[in-house]
Amino acid sequence: MEHKKSTLQEQKRIALVAHDNKKKDLLEWAKYNYNLLAQHELYATGTTGTLLQRELDLNIIKLQSGPLGGDQQIGAKIAEGDIDFLIFFWDPLEPAPHDTDVKALLRIAVVWNIPVACNRASADFLISSPLMSEGYQRFLPDYENYRKRMKQEPRV
Repeated sequence: MEHKKSTLQEQKRIALVAHDNKKKDLLEWAKYNYNLLAQHELYATGTTGTLLQRELDLNIIKLQSGPLGGDQQIGAKIAEGDIDFLIFFWDPLEPAPHDTDVKALLRIAVVWNIPVACNRASADFLISSPLMSEGYQRFLPDYENYRKRMKQEPRV
């Protein structure tokens, strides 16, 4: 597969998502990393965004609640190039009615090669990276050949 370069700016667009059993963890993590998060543009699914905005007094762009389509909205923003970084504290032990949406969100983050943190340890490592405060040349898959092939070989 061919790749093209895309520059992530110094100010990142970060999506924050947490399952119900992980909201407290994400909130504690966000409080601890307040000064770093305040330097970036923050997005969140509905309930998580409301909690973060109330506790941190930061501007959070709130989307729908996860089960009502918020995970899919974030996925769409990733595909459109409007989200640079995903922090998703998910609970692997608690089945959720929207598990397929969760899988789709994680899949789209990998498809578009954005950093993903799924727990507190990975979030700590990623947010403390020197790359968080500078530009970064990210390699994006170039799906143009794939799109051309799909036009020539439509699925039945």
